[in-house]
Amino acid sequence: MFTLIKNANLFTPKHLGKKDILFTQNKILKIEDEIDVQPLQQLFTVKIIDAKNNYVVPGFIDPHIHLLGGGGEGGFEKRTPEVQLSDLIKSGLTTVVGLLGTDGTTRHVTSLLAKARGLEKEGASTFMYTGNYDVPTPTITGNVKDDIILIDKIIGTAEIAISDSRSGQPTIQDLAKIIGDSRVGGLIGGKVGVTHFHTGPGKDYLSPLHEIIDQYELPASKIYATHINRSKSLMNDAIALGKKGAFIDITCDYDTAFGWVKYYVENDGQLSQLTLSTDGNGSLPTFDENGKLTGLEVAPTDTIIKTIQKVVEHNILSLEDALTLVTTNTSQALELESKGKLEKDYDADLLIINKDTFKLNEVFMRGRQMMSNGAVVVKGTFE
Repeated sequence: MFTLIKNANLFTPKHLGKKDILFTQNKILKIEDEIDVQPLQQLFTVKIIDAKNNYVVPGFIDPHIHLLGGGGEGGFEKRTPEVQLSDLIKSGLTTVVGLLGTDGTTRHVTSLLAKARGLEKEGASTFMYTGNYDVPTPTITGNVKDDIILIDKIIGTAEIAISDSRSGQPTIQDLAKIIGDSRVGGLIGGKVGVTHFHTGPGKDYLSPLHEIIDQYELPASKIYATHINRSKSLMNDAIALGKKGAFIDITCDYDTAFGWVKYYVENDGQLSQLTLSTDGNGSLPTFDENGKLTGLEVAPTDTIIKTIQKVVEHNILSLEDALTLVTTNTSQALELESKGKLEKDYDADLLIINKDTFKLNEVFMRGRQMMSNGAVVVKGTFE
């Protein structure tokens, strides 16, 4: 089956204006001012969608999502639930990278691998990191290098915690070893081999990562720090880290993430080094000054699209530039071929978004329609 989207106000994420897009299962075949499918219709079924008054954009890439859930800091009853396929569809997340957080005891890298493969079978594009907060960090084969080389889904290591009381309190040498092993694993396995760091609220901020870049023979591009929007001091440190070539990531929420994008832009942050993520289905704990847990919420999965909307509405970035934070920047940070753009031979991951309300109307994952007229039409196995 073929699908033709006509009259699209197309962002690739570069704004191309009014275009038609033709794709089949998996790949984009053609993007032109006007595409005639009458000859094709004589042999095949062609579904035609008129996207007038809508934006057509690449599907969003979420580089940090807890596919198995997270939490547990407050006890077993506070473990957050797994992500379901419909959560991704309703959030416009066509490609996701799963990871473990604090808990590497009752959640396992093998379970994460099974979840990632299951979601891919259901329609999403999935990748994952090996490891969790701790150092030494849990793996499947016994070390991060072999995990990245030998296991198809694993593209790097995460989320190694720094500046946080819940981390494994690693030394600089510990961190450098993980980054180096991940890089070599990536080189041999033909993957990015990145190390993704959880940044806590501690006073050291990102200083361990600066020290590694400055003192070790390790590429800055293999360092990827998230949760950088905890404070202005941490954000300033992240801006400096990005200028050294590392990638940095803002964790989206409903209320403040767009303001942090504004702060980043106004303080001369390198836009090409910045991405957005949801932290979806992870736990959002709050602690008092004595380290006692005082509250816990579940991170939603729909915060990226809401952040992009506010960034554009508040004239912080153009839609074209805002989209790069969840498409091309992320695909570059993670070296995801055929993801993050609407171009010929790229995966047919795309969203149709109402121009006036910024609501999702249609979602396609690798050419398969998952949402139609705002309603999810494909659900997970047990939904």
